[in-house]
Amino acid sequence: MEGKPDVSGAKGAGAGQGIVVVLAGFLPILAIVALAPAVPRMVEHFADYPAAQTLVPLAVTAPGLMIALFSPLMGWLTDRFGRRELLLWATFIYGLVGVLPFFLESLVAVFASRLALGICEAAILTVTNTLIGDYFAPDKRRTWLMIQAAAGPFFGVTVLTLSGYLASTSWQTPFLIYGCALPIFAAMWFTIFEPDLANSDEEIDAAGQFPWNHVLLAGGVTLVSASLYYVYIVQIGLAFAGIGVNDPGKVGMLVGVANLGVFIGGIVFKPLSSRLGSATQIAVFLLLLGLGMIGIGTADSASAMTIFACIQQLGAGILIPSLVLWAMNGLPPQHRGRGMGVWSACFFLGQFASPLFVTLARTITPDIGGAFLVLGIIAIIGALASAGLSRMAGRNAQSIQQREV
Repeated sequence: MEGKPDVSGAKGAGAGQGIVVVLAGFLPILAIVALAPAVPRMVEHFADYPAAQTLVPLAVTAPGLMIALFSPLMGWLTDRFGRRELLLWATFIYGLVGVLPFFLESLVAVFASRLALGICEAAILTVTNTLIGDYFAPDKRRTWLMIQAAAGPFFGVTVLTLSGYLASTSWQTPFLIYGCALPIFAAMWFTIFEPDLANSDEEIDAAGQFPWNHVLLAGGVTLVSASLYYVYIVQIGLAFAGIGVNDPGKVGMLVGVANLGVFIGGIVFKPLSSRLGSATQIAVFLLLLGLGMIGIGTADSASAMTIFACIQQLGAGILIPSLVLWAMNGLPPQHRGRGMGVWSACFFLGQFASPLFVTLARTITPDIGGAFLVLGIIAIIGALASAGLSRMAGRNAQSIQQREV
């Protein structure tokens, strides 16, 4: 991957870099989305393998575990050796190992390729989030995070539709979708440059310590928030079944309608984040998540559940960009990669922990609706706590300002 002239600091980032970073940032989401429709065909094909019913879904979700495990390492590599080379290599290898199962017949080999894919995703997710901070000033960061959040539902529906069509022909065909990483790699080669951190507008203290307090706080909030975020994604089908909606086509349609909330949340994020502090933003999305989950847990009709699901998804659309911006803005440039690596790990640990949260909630409730209700109440408590902290911080800042006057 040598041969690209050094353009560090030779030009500022613009729309070209932003678009490529947004497109690359969607690659980690493909890990689950592209294969979801293929799971039944894969289970059928590998029926003779012991524990295929368990191993096939694990093969689908294994990349998420790799992101959680390897993102901190990728963050360290990003700060130590640079952003561009790591992103190029990770995207190129992603395209190769992602498509590889199309040519495989062994479930063990497929599983191994999925683990390798997850390591690539850890690098891609960490570097793309880091580059948004490196390339853009705070206000433009909001713009690109908004675009990323709003475009996510469109990409997701498109990939799900295409994957469903491909899965109808063969369990292997949906793996070809991962080949889209190769044209993205080509676009990166010509647009992505190594940011010149030494000449950035942000202060760099080479001897400055890693901001552990900020990273651990942001990581902890992200882990809990992600755990609540994934409750809907993993369990909403069971919630609809709990009120008698069992037809997959109807459930898919209702979930598709509710997903409009994610798009709206992504659009709302920029004006919201420009007016409110991080703690208040967290309070807003936790409040929306909580209200939506409580409504889902108590709904007795498909229409009511869809309305509350849309409210929940509105909060979900605000959640990711708000958490990314909060984590990013508290990191000096020389530590940004490592900090965003820890953030990525916490988010995907939340994905892993989400079913455990639901299982724990179901020990005190009779059904999945009760679990939504309990976890919704927890989200509301989190929203109130975050709002209270925001108010206390505002009072302290005002008191300090008055004393200085």
